[in-house]
Amino acid sequence: RSRVQVLGGSNWSLVLQGQWMLEFYAPWCPACQQIEPTWESFAKESEHLDITVGKVDITREPGLSGRFFVTTLPTIYHANDGVFRRYRGSRTLEDLQGYVLERKWEAVEPVAGWKSPSSIMMHGMAGLFHLSGWIRQIHSYLTGTLGIHVWVSYAIFILATLLIGLFLGL
Repeated sequence: RSRVQVLGGSNWSLVLQGQWMLEFYAPWCPACQQIEPTWESFAKESEHLDITVGKVDITREPGLSGRFFVTTLPTIYHANDGVFRRYRGSRTLEDLQGYVLERKWEAVEPVAGWKSPSSIMMHGMAGLFHLSGWIRQIHSYLTGTLGIHVWVSYAIFILATLLIGLFLGL
């Protein structure tokens, strides 16, 4: 059984307390697949390191990838009581353990307050990622289920955007 804690939109705030290492991955990503055995081994050692190891599937949790502003895969963060630092070291088991044991994370600049995953700004970013997923689902429904041509779907979104802008402008 895996000791890696799977995080999602409903339980991500667990990362705000205690010490964590958190990986953002996608199942289709070759680099993510390559690090998976190392990440599992790292999680098995987590009790000795006094750290919790977690992971987030960005294909299932687009809001979290927006909240953490994930742009490359895999992306690894260290969190200590809500202070986040991006891990940019080697992805070997020894280096991951050394990062925690030798407290190398203290030498890394924390994520700026306004870019912190718990900030209002990144809460809004998570909302935008959810909105984009919702729009993608509507587009798939229009084109796949209803059989509407792709360009007609685009025209519907353009018209909806203009009408919403007009309404908000009034």
